[in-house]
Amino acid sequence: MSNLDPMAYVNRLAPANAQERARQGFISAARRHIMVDLSQSLSQDYESVAAPQWQAEHGQAPTDSHEVRKAMLRRPLFNAFSSLRYNAQEMVWASVQDQIERNWEKLNAAAKELSAERCGSLTLDPSLPMPRDVTTMDIHLMPGCWHEEYAADDAAQGAVFELGSNVFGGGLKFARRGSVAYSIAHYLREAYPDFEPRRILDLGASIGTNTLPYAEVYPEAEVYALDVAAPQLRHGHARATAAGVPVRFVQQNAEATSFDPGSFDLVVSSYFFHELSVKSTRRVLAEAHRLLAPGGLTVHMELPDSGQADPYYNFYLDWDAYYNNEPHYAAFRNQDPRELLTAAGFDDSNLMIKRIPNYCATDPEEFAAMIRGEKATPAHGNGASWCLFGAWR
Repeated sequence: MSNLDPMAYVNRLAPANAQERARQGFISAARRHIMVDLSQSLSQDYESVAAPQWQAEHGQAPTDSHEVRKAMLRRPLFNAFSSLRYNAQEMVWASVQDQIERNWEKLNAAAKELSAERCGSLTLDPSLPMPRDVTTMDIHLMPGCWHEEYAADDAAQGAVFELGSNVFGGGLKFARRGSVAYSIAHYLREAYPDFEPRRILDLGASIGTNTLPYAEVYPEAEVYALDVAAPQLRHGHARATAAGVPVRFVQQNAEATSFDPGSFDLVVSSYFFHELSVKSTRRVLAEAHRLLAPGGLTVHMELPDSGQADPYYNFYLDWDAYYNNEPHYAAFRNQDPRELLTAAGFDDSNLMIKRIPNYCATDPEEFAAMIRGEKATPAHGNGASWCLFGAWR
């Protein structure tokens, strides 16, 4: 497993003081308690109280996530869980803001200086319109969302996202930066050893956390990180450059890029599509089809679609659609990935819809055995495994 740590860059330029470290550690631990311990209690409350009450009233158990939600809205534990989870989400971002604001000038100056170095590249388009999906609300409750800029050449929102994400996942057992990309790349290495992509494109890459591992696993490939938000790309390029990883960061909309048809052998994304409307999702997948060379692959890590989950788990996953400023979350999960891919132009016989283990939380030999089908892949939840959908061109 790699020792690559791009966070060394931001920790060197914007170190947390003792009070900030303590606060961030507390919030990480609180989130773990909410997302693991309290979530287990919530499931038990549903099974022992909410579901039986619903069955007594309606003659059957809840049949979908909406009925589960109606049953759970009456439960004090669910309301307490939602309040704690919402406030913890806000506290994640608040816990890093002082740290970044105190070091704001250093972060921006370093990002500007590193943008001139010949390690990958940074190509921005100030005229690019911001999609309404981004500008309408602060996604994930992150103040300023992905894209807000407060000065020329501002990279601060990228640092907010990086440090906040570290607090967000710091208390969870399976959390590790870049684990989605490491898992997909090593899955492809194991399952398709002859597949050697020459050009790789990561869609909705933000700061490139799940881009850089592709450059590590496929060191001969030319790797691109695409996003609409300039602050994310500035910070992403700076941290990649500081780590010596040559990635080309480009500001474009994934719905319609300027790349020629057949430009890439591998088009990927991580946790991207559930932030898009269904209309945008279809456009992005059609663009991925256009961009792939013959024999190329597009593969995306996402939440399991509602057809893969029971009513309670669908209700639990869709919490973010109601409370975390992610309005497209539930609508995306209600789509059939097979239909989305075939509508984008992919042949039904070339689809890839599967679950793979988290490479960063699994012994390499066990990981390989799971990929070969000799051992069962862990169930989805808290990063134990990832759900993929995609297709070969």
